Amino acid sequence: MNSLTRRQMAWRAAQDIEDGAYVNLGIGLPTTVSDFIPRDREIVFHSENGILGMGPAPKPGEEDKDLINAGKGLTTLVPGGAYFHHNDAFLMIRGGHLDLALLGAFEVSETGDLANWTTDDPHFAPGVGGAMDLAVGAKEVRAILEHVTKDGTPRIRKRCVYPLTAPHCIKRIYTNLAVMDVTEDGLVVREMVEGIDFPRLQNVTEARLTLANDWRPLAAPLV
Repeated sequence: MNSLTRRQMAWRAAQDIEDGAYVNLGIGLPTTVSDFIPRDREIVFHSENGILGMGPAPKPGEEDKDLINAGKGLTTLVPGGAYFHHNDAFLMIRGGHLDLALLGAFEVSETGDLANWTTDDPHFAPGVGGAMDLAVGAKEVRAILEHVTKDGTPRIRKRCVYPLTAPHCIKRIYTNLAVMDVTEDGLVVREMVEGIDFPRLQNVTEARLTLANDWRPLAAPLV
């Protein structure tokens, strides 16, 4: 089955971010989204450890070990950017000043419930972090995740199995197979990767899907 790479997933999510938006990128895959912002857009990235104006990952030889994102990965600062105490970063989140939060997830339900802070893996150290604040503080929340687990278990569920981070918060879902919107009528498929048809997509999705009349193939560049 055709699927996007993780960097292609990040590229696709980046294309939807509006010019001038203030955006928080969650730990893990979402942090790579800053590498793929279209050149005609100015996006202000926020990091909960205390950065406003976070840039893409540093080029080899340009790393600053003292400049990291919330996931402890090396990052950069765009001209005019700033760093500050993480308490102030959370005041921005809780004050409703972020236009968008793009978060990783273990599971998302058909009603937009988000589970992204713990699993039943005893070797995985649970930590809520800022996810709960972002899920309720950002004006819009989107999720980016692999469509299924390594053993083929669906991550897009009728009802999340793992403990919830927040209910009914996700508006759009990006996976390696599709782009879906959470609507009052359930999950609507807006895009599917080239080479997959709707029955195959539904077969690897626990939640019921509806194919949009204006759906289109999802193609991503080699990035």
